[in-house]
Amino acid sequence: MAHFAKLGKGNKILTVVAVHNNVATTEQAGIDFLNNLYNTRDVWKQTSYNTHGGVHLLGGTPFRKNYAGEGFTYDSTRDAFIPPKPFNSWTLNEDTCDWKAPVTYPTDGKLYKWNEENQTWVVFNG
Repeated sequence: MAHFAKLGKGNKILTVVAVHNNVATTEQAGIDFLNNLYNTRDVWKQTSYNTHGGVHLLGGTPFRKNYAGEGFTYDSTRDAFIPPKPFNSWTLNEDTCDWKAPVTYPTDGKLYKWNEENQTWVVFNG
């Protein structure tokens, strides 16, 4: 299946839909199909279900940095889908187009959540 993200105001992703590969033989064919189906002239961008952080999870070619989701933004300069910023202190990693905390996530095997006020990782107790 090919997946397509519908862009709204400010290039915000409104929805993501799947189109069979027999129909979406190219990105434009998928866009044309969707606009004919919905009788619109919406802006759609193809997205890859298997791409996250600029890496294709199955070893293929990464596509637009991240799989799009509702609330993501399409950045035409980077040709990338960027998730919503989780916290004000986090910065965009230009290589992955994902957000990075100012403090590295601990690697001790425990689960943590981010505390924005203290800008620290706190053990998550469920």
